[in-house]
Amino acid sequence: MTWSMLALVLIMILSACGNGNGNSNNEKPANDSANNAGNNGAGAADQDQVRTVQHAMGTADIKGTPQRVVVLTNESTEAVLALGVKPVGAVKSWTGDPWYDHLKADMEGVTELGEESQPNLELIAGLKPDLIIANKMRHEKIYETLKSIAPTVESETLRGEWKINFKLYAEALNKKAEGDELVAAFDKRIEDFKTKAGDKLKETVSVVRFMADKTRVYHTDTFSGIIFDQIGITRNPMTLNAKEQFVDEITKERLPEAEADRLFYFTYDTGDGKANDTEKAWTSDPLWQSLGAVKAGKAYKVDDAIWNTAGGIKAANLMLDEMYQIYEIQQ
Repeated sequence: MTWSMLALVLIMILSACGNGNGNSNNEKPANDSANNAGNNGAGAADQDQVRTVQHAMGTADIKGTPQRVVVLTNESTEAVLALGVKPVGAVKSWTGDPWYDHLKADMEGVTELGEESQPNLELIAGLKPDLIIANKMRHEKIYETLKSIAPTVESETLRGEWKINFKLYAEALNKKAEGDELVAAFDKRIEDFKTKAGDKLKETVSVVRFMADKTRVYHTDTFSGIIFDQIGITRNPMTLNAKEQFVDEITKERLPEAEADRLFYFTYDTGDGKANDTEKAWTSDPLWQSLGAVKAGKAYKVDDAIWNTAGGIKAANLMLDEMYQIYEIQQ
């Protein structure tokens, strides 16, 4: 479908939504009730107030506390759920069918809107949202279309600094105070971990990710990297000396560069088993088996969604839960 044809379809959908005769088959009344129930704390005066929110693509004028929220990134899905808002529509999780295991219970009845990299614009329009949360890296090219459907807020990046995005989404949802409380609670947990970990923070760490056709070492400008940095955990020489702060793709011959006192690894498998095959091939290789962390029993397989892919506040807290267990620290 060409962009001109798509624009025409969207206009027809929006017109139908506006006159009350075009309820989409994707609308779910039960989900609407749950969503509205979660937002009934706002008074009538608050609902009439228009707020201007600045974001990566400009500004958005948002009326009151949004009741029908659409989220177009995985980390924004986590954000709105953490803030007590059930979205009416969301892009599918990168892994899961269609949601991550740690989100499934909270996402029952939510309309799936396709991939984060290519959301279904017709479905979005049919849901009649009053706020769309998107991201410039993913959705800059469709921003004008999105904001013609509903006020749209786009975050700047999808790398490690999840707190920046979270605070923007909280502001857009008219839940800044609640957002600040959640970030403060997470920071308090970080300080508790730091205090109790003591000299364990001096032990170096390395992060490896297995994929279908590549293996990567993850550095500082990543979800896990930002959390390690906040805790004050020491990174291994490869990461400290890396030219790229994001990742290095490596061959098996470079595995010794990933050596560290503790090694964390996760696998991004989309269901075809190819990434799992990569993991098996690498972890059974003599080079892997010769790593000091492996021989010491300090190579830990962790969940890709929690440690990397989900990228939001729920995953951050779940990752920290695992850190307490791995480092044998009492919460």
